[in-house]
Amino acid sequence: MPTPPMTEACPERFVTLAERLADASGEIVRRHFRTGFSVDDKPDLSPVTIADREAEAAMRLFIRDAFPEHGIVGEEYGAERADAEYVWILDPIDGTKSFVTGRPLFGTLIGLMRRNVPVLGIIDHPALGERWIGATGQPTRFNGRNTKVRPCPTLDRAALFASSPHMFEGAAADAFERVRQRSKQVLYGSDCYHYALVASGFADLVIEAKMGLHDYLAVVPVIEGAGGKITDWRGAPLDLHSGDRVLAAGDARIHAQALEILAGA
Repeated sequence: MPTPPMTEACPERFVTLAERLADASGEIVRRHFRTGFSVDDKPDLSPVTIADREAEAAMRLFIRDAFPEHGIVGEEYGAERADAEYVWILDPIDGTKSFVTGRPLFGTLIGLMRRNVPVLGIIDHPALGERWIGATGQPTRFNGRNTKVRPCPTLDRAALFASSPHMFEGAAADAFERVRQRSKQVLYGSDCYHYALVASGFADLVIEAKMGLHDYLAVVPVIEGAGGKITDWRGAPLDLHSGDRVLAAGDARIHAQALEILAGA
């Protein structure tokens, strides 16, 4: 069973470091964006670039220097000390396909876990100059100002986001389609930006599948600190051992409705 969420505030020194990581990563990513870099394919055929690798390497150096006892789990360079009390979760470019095709909606995700519970997260969009920060005990901030979700009592009023309709297969596709049909509008292709839009009250629901933990753990404190709710498709909290399916909502009422529909109710 997951450890219950912490009640004490996330230490400010960790928030400060997370912002330094986002600053360093963003500088690297912007330097490469819309230039003639090469694109390599990973074993799963997903793309990776020099920007992904350089940004994660830079963030790892900052973490090792500031808190050598902390663990790190990064998308590009794997895990080290993953059993530490504090573990950083890094996705230097969430939305590499957007990055390599010149679309500015890609983001950098930086999360911190304490005893397997997300306590700090940053959604940073370096091409747009937009940053969301969520930390236990603090309200979510967007570019320095507090932000929050909007009320949405029923799905027929909801703006639903998903990265792609092609991420759902078999029973998962059927489940997503049931929610899609009951939602007011559906939008695709925004990478991690859609979580930020929920946190700022411009969207209402995110449903994802085939996700890695780098794709969602950092967004948990951002969504929760803005007053929203984020779980897996069974309603369980997200942690290092969660699966690949995520459900986030600004309003707990449509989160509950979506859970029921995803389950076939």
